[in-house]
Amino acid sequence: MQLVVARIGRAHGIKGEVTVEVRTDEPEQRLGPGAVLATDPASTGPLTIETGRVHSGRLLLRFEGVRDRTAAEALRNTLLIAEVDPEELPEEDGEYYDHQLMDLDVVTKDGAEVGRITEISHLPSQDLFIVERPDGSEVMIPFVESIVTEIDLEEQRAVIDPPPGLIDDRAEIASSRDESADGDADGDGDEGVDAGADGDRP
Repeated sequence: MQLVVARIGRAHGIKGEVTVEVRTDEPEQRLGPGAVLATDPASTGPLTIETGRVHSGRLLLRFEGVRDRTAAEALRNTLLIAEVDPEELPEEDGEYYDHQLMDLDVVTKDGAEVGRITEISHLPSQDLFIVERPDGSEVMIPFVESIVTEIDLEEQRAVIDPPPGLIDDRAEIASSRDESADGDADGDGDEGVDAGADGDRP
């Protein structure tokens, strides 16, 4: 399975380095030297990472064959794509990749059907499940331990204990997915979703 792990930003310096917007919680594994990544658009790749370093809190990469600022700038906005085993789990307990959560049935702890996860929204404060209800409406479920009490990949379901007002008639319903968040716009990122106390990424 191919997943987006980063987006190339602007050139840095004159020796071919680029800034990257990381879209994985495992940059050491996905974006380390020697990694060979497919690209979107495909015509710019594949790209092999030669070096990587952190500068002012931002990851800088240099790719094999990219030696100057002009070549680096030509890669701007290119998506970097890694091949990931569909059965692979993030290294941290309680984390999941987006593709593992998509299409899970959402039920309450009492067994009542809520709907189906159709999108994962990554916000700065927390992650959200966008859940399509049987009537076609959508409800946003914060992916935090106090609400999402169980993820059962074998049974393909997420069990929730919603607070009053979250999924009843007073729930905040998204009229469209575009209104739900400014998270992973591609919906295919490699972000490890963490059901932490506040949903923050580790």
